[in-house]
Amino acid sequence: MELAYYSDLAVRLVNSEEPIRGTDTLTSVEAVRALFGESRQAARRATDSDVTRLRSVRARLRAVFEAAAGGDEVLAVDLLNALLIEFPVSPQISGHETRDDDGRPKWHMHIADYAANAGSGYAATASMGLAFHLTELGADRLGICEAAPCRNAYLDTSTNRSRRYCSDRCATRANVAAYRARKRLDAERSAGAERSRRQDREPTGRTADTAQETSPAMDR
Repeated sequence: MELAYYSDLAVRLVNSEEPIRGTDTLTSVEAVRALFGESRQAARRATDSDVTRLRSVRARLRAVFEAAAGGDEVLAVDLLNALLIEFPVSPQISGHETRDDDGRPKWHMHIADYAANAGSGYAATASMGLAFHLTELGADRLGICEAAPCRNAYLDTSTNRSRRYCSDRCATRANVAAYRARKRLDAERSAGAERSRRQDREPTGRTADTAQETSPAMDR
């Protein structure tokens, strides 16, 4: 398995809940097993207790993303280190069944966990994957979607570190909202300018009073 897969486990767990919208898909053993994706063997160990266990880890991983997105990378690292200490892993060299043109295994690092339960195993691999991502690419690559009310976590893999949203859908929604806000502002400015022009064209009260005062003098 590759680094990207492990770090994606953290994103997948965090985004199983949308706090602002009040939604939570991590409510059953089946939901826990779905988080594992291709790791079906690990998913088979899941029990009801892993729902509560992973919800706790989810809140802690979200705190890592929020600290990184807020520019406090020291806090993000501290929070992540606490998870790594609590949920350790054992790195192993693996070749699986993938071979190169010469028939040799393509050796790579594999994160193996020996946790007593599925939830702890998931937490261990997700935390280690996120740690690799942070140290290799930088804490500023951990983001929280800016398209309210989404607030999903994401990993920025763009070449210029410019990603601000968790998905194209959120990016489109944010751009449309910004466009409409600009149109409203332009309309308000135009209306204000029109009111000013009308006021400039209207006679002032002082001019009208002066005209009334001078009329009797002209009659005399």
